Amino acid sequence: MKLSLKYSFSICFLLSLFFAQAQEKTTTSKEQGVTITESKSIVTSKKKADKKLEIVEKDSIKPKTDRYGLIVGVDINKIARSLYDTDYKGIAFTGDYRLTKNYYLYGELGNENITVDDPQLNTTSKGSYIKVGFDYNAYTNWLDMENRITLGMRYGFGTFSETLNSYEIYNPHPYFQQSPSVTSGTTFDGLTASWAEVAAGVNVKVFNNIYVGFSLQLKMLITNSEPTNFENLYIPGFNRTYDGNFGAGFTYSVSYFIPIYKKKVTATKKVAPKK
Repeated sequence: MKLSLKYSFSICFLLSLFFAQAQEKTTTSKEQGVTITESKSIVTSKKKADKKLEIVEKDSIKPKTDRYGLIVGVDINKIARSLYDTDYKGIAFTGDYRLTKNYYLYGELGNENITVDDPQLNTTSKGSYIKVGFDYNAYTNWLDMENRITLGMRYGFGTFSETLNSYEIYNPHPYFQQSPSVTSGTTFDGLTASWAEVAAGVNVKVFNNIYVGFSLQLKMLITNSEPTNFENLYIPGFNRTYDGNFGAGFTYSVSYFIPIYKKKVTATKKVAPKK
């Protein structure tokens, strides 16, 4: 009897342990399932939040645009020279129109009146000129900068008159007394000249739409109608001839940019080389 009670008690104890372990496994599996479900929902919500941030960032970044328009200016160098040089009066207006990202159409219109006093001649040149050509901007701007380092070519044409104020007869024998100067006052109208020039310049944006720049030019005469018995010492727009067909020039300008339209900048994709 005692043995039977003892065996029955042992069997009941083992059964109770088995049911307890089974219950723990089911609760653990349920908890793991909840944890997995919760982690999946958190990951999904994070992905949605990241997508929203990307959309907001894309909307907040404005596309880069280039401004196109007309740049009009005045040559300060000629105006300043007119103030301190009593033998010179001149003014010139310049214009640049942006055609493409790097190319600009150039134009210049000016008028000069200058008296040149050489050892043998004293002449006055007076006339107007025009230049047309193009500039190439070799400077790559950062962000919203609009500075320029330009190389360009121009064709110039001028119409002017030459007045022979006075002259001295050349004396090949310096031992004798020099001949007195002869006052002439003869004017030769309808003179023309044309030339080609290469220009290099820099333009810097100092304020909104206001630029300051300078330019150096090397010039070569193509045509030149001269008065009888003497050469043109100065051609408006070309400057001094220096007894030859080559000349040089310098401009210092202040200009204002008139924007007309904007063009969106498209980023160029770099293609990786094939291996």
